[in-house]
Amino acid sequence: MTTSLYDRMSEIIRVVFDRRISTPALLDAASYFPAHTVFCASWKNIRTEAQALAACYHQIPRFHEIMSEQTPISDNDGRDWRLFILKAYGIEIPGNMAMCPALAALVREHREVLSASITFLGPRKHIPRHRGPFRGVLRFSMGLSVPQSADGSPAVRMILDGREYRSGAGDYLLWDDTFFHEVWNDSDEVRIALFLDIWRPNMLPDIWLMSKAILAIARVAILYRGLAGKYRGPPAPRERILRGS
Repeated sequence: MTTSLYDRMSEIIRVVFDRRISTPALLDAASYFPAHTVFCASWKNIRTEAQALAACYHQIPRFHEIMSEQTPISDNDGRDWRLFILKAYGIEIPGNMAMCPALAALVREHREVLSASITFLGPRKHIPRHRGPFRGVLRFSMGLSVPQSADGSPAVRMILDGREYRSGAGDYLLWDDTFFHEVWNDSDEVRIALFLDIWRPNMLPDIWLMSKAILAIARVAILYRGLAGKYRGPPAPRERILRGS
C-alpha cells in the first residue's frame, strides 16, 4: 500500500469512528485497561529485558523499515526510531517473544493486548505531528529507560491534542493515538519505552464489528508482507535475532 493510499484510507476510517466514539485523547487506564497495573508492577523486569536488547540497538529495525508508510515520521530527520515487535495485531513473532519472556508472558495472559513493542527513540529524534488511523485500539505507553533534562524532568516530551506530557521510567499513559501528537527526544541518549495496543472496550456493536474487520485486514497485510515469517522459528544468536535473519 502506498503512503498516499494509506493516508486516504486512514482518513476515511477516522471519519467513521469519530462520529461514533467521543472519548478524549487521554483515557483513564483503570476504566479502559485494568490490566495496566500488572504491567506497571513488572516494569523493572520489562526494562531489564529491553536493556539487554539495547546492546544490539543498531540491528533493531527502524519503523519505516518495517512499514514503509511510516517513512514521513520515521525517516524524516535521519535519526532513529527503532521498534522491537513482539506481537502485531494478534500475530506473535516467536523469536522476539522468546527474547523477552517476562513481557511475553504478560502479553499472552491478557488477550486485550493486540500488539506489543519495545521502542527505542534515538538521541535528538523528532517525530512530526501525525495521527494514528484507527480508534478501535488504544495506545498504552510506559517509560522503561528515560533520559533526564538538566532539571531532572524527563527529556522526552509529547504534545498530544495540544497538551504536553512527559513520562519518566515506570510512568505510563493510556491514550488515543488518532488525536494529533508529536514527540521530541531533547537528549543525547536513547529513550526506551513499552508500547501496547489495547482493544478498546465497550464499543457500539457496529463499531465493534468494523474494528474486527479492520484487524482481520491488518493481519492479512502483516502475513502478506512476511513480517511474522521473517521472525518465525527458534531464537537465533543474540546478534542476529533482532532482524530475524
